[in-house]
Amino acid sequence: MRVGVISDTHGLLRPEAFKALQGAEHILHAGDVGDPAILDALRSIAPLTAIRGNIDEGSPCSRLPPTELVKLSGGDIYMLHDVKKLDLNPEAAGISAVVFGHSHKPLIEWRRGVLFLNPGSVGPRRFQLPVTLAWLHIESDKLSAQIVDLDV
Repeated sequence: MRVGVISDTHGLLRPEAFKALQGAEHILHAGDVGDPAILDALRSIAPLTAIRGNIDEGSPCSRLPPTELVKLSGGDIYMLHDVKKLDLNPEAAGISAVVFGHSHKPLIEWRRGVLFLNPGSVGPRRFQLPVTLAWLHIESDKLSAQIVDLDV
């Protein structure tokens, strides 16, 4: 299964990101959506699971859940916006991957057999950080991830 992973759109879904997500079988948005129209646009590509981030509080996106546990192709994926607020042990909970955003810094890291994935940000550029999204590949119970730099 090929899963597109994005975060921190902050009200901007770049055409380059929309194009890069074509072919996704599912999309995960790890918060700071900024505009509900972005969710509709992503749903036109593939089924979507989205959570809220800190900028979504008090906005139309505040109805999104703060966390989500998604089961995709046999893998349990836990989503939250700020990994510093992780309040469970993913390894003990049988979680395969933790997907998060907030820092705008892309990251793929394995911690005690659990994949930690931050796709970076596809929204407005922050500091000198790249504009990125990620692909999560799920085959049976095997996960791999890839960061995609967008040429913007």
